[in-house]
Amino acid sequence: MSKIWWLLAAVGAALVGLVSVLGVTAPASAGPGTILKFDTMTPVTGPYVGTLNPIRTVPGGGLPWMITAGTGSLKSDGHVLVHVRGLVLADQPPVPPALEGTNPVPDFQAIVSCQSISAGGAATITNVSTAQFPASTAGNSDINATVSLPHPCIAPIVFVASPGGAWFAATGS
Repeated sequence: MSKIWWLLAAVGAALVGLVSVLGVTAPASAGPGTILKFDTMTPVTGPYVGTLNPIRTVPGGGLPWMITAGTGSLKSDGHVLVHVRGLVLADQPPVPPALEGTNPVPDFQAIVSCQSISAGGAATITNVSTAQFPASTAGNSDINATVSLPHPCIAPIVFVASPGGAWFAATGS
């Protein structure tokens, strides 16, 4: 039995060597053309509330938010898919008690932010937005759209934002 395991290990090593010589690699992404796949989002809170500390020029919402779940993906062709559940105003001051735990915004949009390179060769930030998608008062929304990504799109961040462009949740934890 140990000879069979030795033979299988030898054949496996030979195949790995052949793949390396041929330059064939398995993708490290979550699927064909996927440049970002996420299973968590973080709500705007603390120093990111408001306009004082924008992320990639995108200001935070004017009040703290909380989120139950945020998942999605971004494809190299610009297809962005975001599912948020329970994206609502936080249960804390300065949120007015009547608004705590609710989403007062009828529509969300996604903003995809990429570090890129300008025509002149300088580092730049490019933010592209989707159309608006309905959001329930419970903070549930499904965004499914295609945006025009810059090339290259380095270190993308996906935001769920108001129609005015203030973010309520962003990829990360």
